[in-house]
Amino acid sequence: MNQDYIKPHPWSIIEEGFDPERVKSSESLFSIGNGAMGQRANFEESYSGPTFQGSYIAGVYYPDKTRVGWWKNGYPEYFAKVLNSPNWIGINVFINGEALDLYKCKEVNDFSRELNMEEGWYQRSFTATLQNDSKVKVIAKRFLSIDLDEVGAISYSVTAIDQSATVGFEPYLDAGIHNEDSNWDDKFWNTFDVRHEGNRAFINSHTEKTYFYVCTSMQTSLLHNGSELDVLPSVDKSSLKIAFEYQKAIEAGETLTLQKFGGYTSSMNHDKYELINAAKEAYDKATVIGFEGLLKLQRQAWARIWDMADITIEGDVKAQQGIRFNIMQLNHTYLGKDPRLNIGPKGFTGEKYGGSTYWDTEAYCIPFYMATKDQEVARNLLEYRYKHLQKAIENAEKLGFSNGAALYPMVTMNGEECHNEWEITFEEIHRNGAIAFAIFNYHRYTGDHSYVPEMGLEVLIGIARFWHQRATYSAQKERYVILGVTGPNEYENNVNNNFYTNYIAKWCIDYAIENIKKVQDECAADYDRIMDKTNLDWSEVEEWQEVAKNMYFPYSEEHTVYLQQDGFLDKELITVADLDQSQRPINQYWSWDRILRSPYIKQADTLQGFYFFEDHFSTEALERHFNFYEPFTVHESSLSPCVHSIQAAKLDKMDMAYTFYLRTSRLDLDDYNKEVEEGLHITSMAGTWMSIVEGFGGMRVKEGKLSFEPKIPSEWEAYSFKVNFRNQIVKVIVDQSGTNFELEGNKDLTILVNGGEMTISPTPQVDV
Repeated sequence: MNQDYIKPHPWSIIEEGFDPERVKSSESLFSIGNGAMGQRANFEESYSGPTFQGSYIAGVYYPDKTRVGWWKNGYPEYFAKVLNSPNWIGINVFINGEALDLYKCKEVNDFSRELNMEEGWYQRSFTATLQNDSKVKVIAKRFLSIDLDEVGAISYSVTAIDQSATVGFEPYLDAGIHNEDSNWDDKFWNTFDVRHEGNRAFINSHTEKTYFYVCTSMQTSLLHNGSELDVLPSVDKSSLKIAFEYQKAIEAGETLTLQKFGGYTSSMNHDKYELINAAKEAYDKATVIGFEGLLKLQRQAWARIWDMADITIEGDVKAQQGIRFNIMQLNHTYLGKDPRLNIGPKGFTGEKYGGSTYWDTEAYCIPFYMATKDQEVARNLLEYRYKHLQKAIENAEKLGFSNGAALYPMVTMNGEECHNEWEITFEEIHRNGAIAFAIFNYHRYTGDHSYVPEMGLEVLIGIARFWHQRATYSAQKERYVILGVTGPNEYENNVNNNFYTNYIAKWCIDYAIENIKKVQDECAADYDRIMDKTNLDWSEVEEWQEVAKNMYFPYSEEHTVYLQQDGFLDKELITVADLDQSQRPINQYWSWDRILRSPYIKQADTLQGFYFFEDHFSTEALERHFNFYEPFTVHESSLSPCVHSIQAAKLDKMDMAYTFYLRTSRLDLDDYNKEVEEGLHITSMAGTWMSIVEGFGGMRVKEGKLSFEPKIPSEWEAYSFKVNFRNQIVKVIVDQSGTNFELEGNKDLTILVNGGEMTISPTPQVDV
């Protein structure tokens, strides 16, 4: 059974009723972020029940020493960890001397949480009866400012219900935190300065090894029935923590509110000796604007985001809620402001997967950011990989490759590989292909080829050199083979001739050669510079061509499909439909040995190749492969349902496409994989966007033009979305009777609709 406690609502995520069993899941689901920092939805007040505390700062990490059963040559020295950072949200609350703790209260009534997606804030409210019979109503609202992205804001209000009460607030900063996923229980932070000035407090810390300096800070004020009190707190300070103490008696029906600004300033953005001053400047601005003013700016900032990124769905509230939740969490994680940053698989919602960047960014996220922001954001993501090219070459050298061959990491913070499961670190090499495909995809969508001569061609050359060296000539097959790999389907390890890996290797080489020739013809100075810098000559390129031209692809004449890998048909081919459902998900019930011997597919693998390279294959071939592989797919990767939804829509399997869409859009809301308490699946959320835009909308780029083949699920009355295509905003509105297009801009745009050309003109702007 999937969880179903989130109330359907088009613009909000809502939980009603307090259940300690749901707390950790809700801490993930109600997480917030602003691209620069983020946090799980932990209670501000103390909570003694099961909880997963988490606050995170973009770009700040720790190189946790690798922990493995035995060492293998080539293993990374460390596994990068997104750091649980000092906690600034905490507010201990006392009612008539007793600590407010929902896990210990006599009664908790009218409990409700809301993540307001339209306006960008999170609120929690409840009525609690404590063990001392005090009864209070609490409303706590929190948001992380997009405009002042080093500042978060909390308004925490306590109302005495049926009798007077003495209310105590202890807002605090706590640097005595740890990562739940620490390998060796190492100390990640060194705290060296705790101080306060008036109603402001500061804790200076730095990470061990990486020496990121961070000032965690807060500013507090007290309001009685909405009017600010002129009162300074008393202070309780230790080497790792500082707390302010406020106390006031209120009558029944009166409200005492603590307003707290908090956040981080770091050496990522400031001189390490100026972090406290930077925090003060941020609070000076926040104070002038005020809590309500910041909240108004927050609404305006989110209105701008939604104006471009929103997808509307009429007639299906759960589907509508799902896509907006995905779009919101993507924007919580990455806004495209800082080219040093990337999109982590858990974003700011948990610690699993450690590192910041996987191939998910190139395969799934870049299309979302290209279409809902602008091409500069996508270019920043490509530039991120170019800046890590030398590290990718060093990663390949550690595994025995030479001559500038580049292997991009499976997991990274700074370009170094920091993943240490051998079957992934050494064998899931298809990630290289996603890097190259993103360059192709960017050029195809934006029409901007300038990235290639400036940076991208060097990346493509390094990747082509890797594939050339990684392939082995098989005298028996008289073809080049690629041995000992793990494809996208991680339920098969150390296989030979994974179709997707072999196919993308061939494509990478062909694409690199195509671009070498293009740069030679069009950018002679760049061509000379790159050929000299990479020490490349055409005799080497001819060796690459030989590998690409003679690449082996396993194929079954009986089933008329490419095989996922050489031994796939040796398996006992029992479909998922015949699996005992009590054994699902199999990764939680089966041994790894049993999974590896099974035919079950974690996510699109051969079909991932058909997704990337759809125009290389006929629709009939796609249907054969879809019909063969999908019945063996358990979809236990968050990245699986979106690809299958897109392909099912292409094949007019609309019931399947809709089912897969619901699964990808509500993967976390309904906890399909029974792991949401660990954090959200951020990068797969971009795939959810693709399942509507590329799946139901049928959007592609063909011969430099936007192309649409719109379809609509029977469950929907209508849907709409916008895309920014080459600085022209196209809005697509689909209902059961047809499709309409609107254009923002100042010139006509020719698009393809169901194969035929259509010219759309800018929609007249009406002054209101």
